[in-house]
Amino acid sequence: MQNPFRHALIAVAVAATTACVPSGPSGGRAVPAAETLPSTLPARVEPERADAPAAAMIEPTRQASTRERVAAGQRAYADAMAPMPAPGIDRENYAHFDDNGWQVAAERPVSTFSIDVDTGSYSNVRRMLNAGRLPPMDAVRAEEMINYFDYAYDAQPSGDQPFSVTTETGPSPWNPHTRLLHVGIRGVDANAAPPKAANLVFLVDVSGSMSSPDKLDLLKAALKLLVGQLGIDDRISIVTYAGAAGVALEPVAGSEKARIRAAIDGLSAGGSTHGAAGIELAYAMARQGFVDGGINRILLATDGDFNVGTVNFGQLVDIVERERTHGVSLTTLGFGTGNYNDHLMEQLADAGDGNHAYIDTLNEARRVLVEQRRATLETIAADVKIQVEFNPAAVAEYRLIGYENRLLDRADFNNDRVDAGEIGAGHTVTALYEFVPAGSPGRLIDPLRYDATAARGKTAHADELAFLKLRYKTPGAAESTLITMPVPFGDMFDDLSLTTPRYRFSAAVAAFAQRLRGGENLRDFTYADVLELARGARGDDPFGYRGEFLSLVALAASLGGGNLAATR
Repeated sequence: MQNPFRHALIAVAVAATTACVPSGPSGGRAVPAAETLPSTLPARVEPERADAPAAAMIEPTRQASTRERVAAGQRAYADAMAPMPAPGIDRENYAHFDDNGWQVAAERPVSTFSIDVDTGSYSNVRRMLNAGRLPPMDAVRAEEMINYFDYAYDAQPSGDQPFSVTTETGPSPWNPHTRLLHVGIRGVDANAAPPKAANLVFLVDVSGSMSSPDKLDLLKAALKLLVGQLGIDDRISIVTYAGAAGVALEPVAGSEKARIRAAIDGLSAGGSTHGAAGIELAYAMARQGFVDGGINRILLATDGDFNVGTVNFGQLVDIVERERTHGVSLTTLGFGTGNYNDHLMEQLADAGDGNHAYIDTLNEARRVLVEQRRATLETIAADVKIQVEFNPAAVAEYRLIGYENRLLDRADFNNDRVDAGEIGAGHTVTALYEFVPAGSPGRLIDPLRYDATAARGKTAHADELAFLKLRYKTPGAAESTLITMPVPFGDMFDDLSLTTPRYRFSAAVAAFAQRLRGGENLRDFTYADVLELARGARGDDPFGYRGEFLSLVALAASLGGGNLAATR
């Protein structure tokens, strides 16, 4: 479809350029500059310097040179030609993945994966449901849905250990023949020690694709919330990128709030998106303001729609993986609709030893950047891996719910060179396994006729359901620390009503995620069943997040078929 506004911009840009070009030998008349652009350039504001007087930061109005006027016309032309999403066309990008399959414990007893504290999938799904549509299946990552909620684990970390581990086993709400193993990790309390000094670089996408209210306007409001939490020991800088990258604010103390907010207010959208240039400049700024022993982190705020310079997915991830070796982490904050690149945003955060959140409302920005600020910014354990060995004498089959793009090889668990996820101060991480007890009629996979493993595990550790191992590194350490604990068979509840509210609520969220992805393993467990389970386990809900979850389940039911008994 033709865009008359774009054609008008192009016409002005071309006129602005040709107005400064003299006539050639053919005798064509040069268009006077006054007919197209003013003969002076507007005052130019330089980046603030701590040692510069306020009056010196603004150049007086001056005459524009021919070269500057041509450059201005070229910039206008580039802005006009920047890709603009066609109305009604959804160009959002999600990585495809299949749900984890069932494993036979006698054949493959060990499951290994990296932890994941991202929550972007939940808020992104919320955005779509509130917009009146069910999310695409690949937008739903069960682990991020589950980990959006704090399950208030009782166990406190002991000694120098940065987190505690809790397990609970009980019935599956959706299958009478299966059980769930709930594994919970709780990071040390964020208030247990004074906050570390932070060197933060706001890397802000100001390209034309960010011009809608749910993008740059929301982004600016979100960053101001974080600015309000920072102090004199913190350092803030702002890097922007569109067709090129630039520094909007040199590093200043977090206490200079008026100066930082003024720089944020001055951000405006226009042009194409050279994300790679912005990322490289942001890392350079982070190295310049590096705080030894403190928090050094880039917060990349964008819709992820890179279209100039390095746009290859693998090359962008390589840049971030290379730069993380300097001790600077990368957090990604996703914004907007229509062209949101979820795949890139999630993977950049993974590669950058950071976390990923999707900001759909200012309240979500408050949750991530104010309420959970230290969990978002301050790492207490790095490269955290979980390995579960199931006892074939007690477990016939099992499957991990979620974490599909976090799976590791068995040998990766002991290899300290293999990257894994980070835990922030006060973070909780939850993982759920569904398993079929040995001897249950619920087996999905026929046993082998010639099963050499059938007799194994019959006597050794017969009182154990599984053996849990975790590895982590303290920030900056090269070698990992090992934690081990058995999961006793006798601790399993036989009645769902006897399990803790956190067990039941996490199961409800897991069921909701699976239902949104098609519900292959849920049998006839409906949205109505999810709602009933979650209501009975809502518990303490100071910020209303669990109440909101109930509303989203009801909304999904209506979108899926018009009533709470509907399934997809």
